[in-house]
Amino acid sequence: MTTKQIDYCIELARTLNFSRAADNLFVSQPTFSYQIRLLEEEVGFSLFDRSGKGVSLTPAGSQFVTFLSGMREDLKRAIEQGQNFSAKYRDSISISLMVRQAVYFLPEAMRLFAESHPDVQITPKFQYENGMDGFLKDETDILFSLKEHTRQIPGIVVHDLFTSHIYLITQRDDPLAEKDRITEADLQGRTLMVGGGSPAALRAVQHRLISTGRIGYFNSPDHDTTLTNVAAGRGICLAPGFLNDHSGQFAWIPFDCRESFSCVLCTNKDDSRPSLRAFLAVLKKLYRDAVAFPL
Repeated sequence: MTTKQIDYCIELARTLNFSRAADNLFVSQPTFSYQIRLLEEEVGFSLFDRSGKGVSLTPAGSQFVTFLSGMREDLKRAIEQGQNFSAKYRDSISISLMVRQAVYFLPEAMRLFAESHPDVQITPKFQYENGMDGFLKDETDILFSLKEHTRQIPGIVVHDLFTSHIYLITQRDDPLAEKDRITEADLQGRTLMVGGGSPAALRAVQHRLISTGRIGYFNSPDHDTTLTNVAAGRGICLAPGFLNDHSGQFAWIPFDCRESFSCVLCTNKDDSRPSLRAFLAVLKKLYRDAVAFPL
């Protein structure tokens, strides 16, 4: 299947007229009809019904053209991005993270890095799930992860980035928001939202609190749902500091516990590009210098 055949098929589906579709694409009708026939032979089913009254899509053809249209748009974007890249950049570094706020200083690191490496593109890729799988398949160059998830994985280099602590999230007008630090006793009688793929350290804290019998709880499937429930006054929650977007919508108060999260960046052991090392150095320096920044 060629891109020309894809374009012919989409145009015929739009016009339902061989002559008009051929004219719109500036080809002769015999050439156009031949390419459509080749495409149908390749896919193994009829895309169009021909009759004396004109042309109509078969049910299979209708479904197929919907898929082709989406694929053609993706291809168009890929070509445009490739054109932009080839015109300005000589190299690209992609970084996978589950949510934008996980690497808070990423935008600043990208800006600083561009000053010394204007011909290297940094591309964030947000993969809430399966980020590790994509990284191991060489779909991304850098992976943000928790250190506990990187143990015994061959062929990678783990770079320590920062330690993140546990915070209580409440509405800003909640009485708990006035405290500088939250203890277990402060949560008695409150409803704690749990679940949503919480890391092991956070699950341990949640279990310890719930097991006292003095704190209610209900399950929330993911972090965004949890924040929506907090905003609706349905409860409070604990979360790693690296999920804080620092927008000011909620109060994030440090929770008094020993658990924390070791946040790291992973790279492929075989990737020795100087530009990759330089970008990692910029990002790590930003975190080293942010001594008083809540994480």
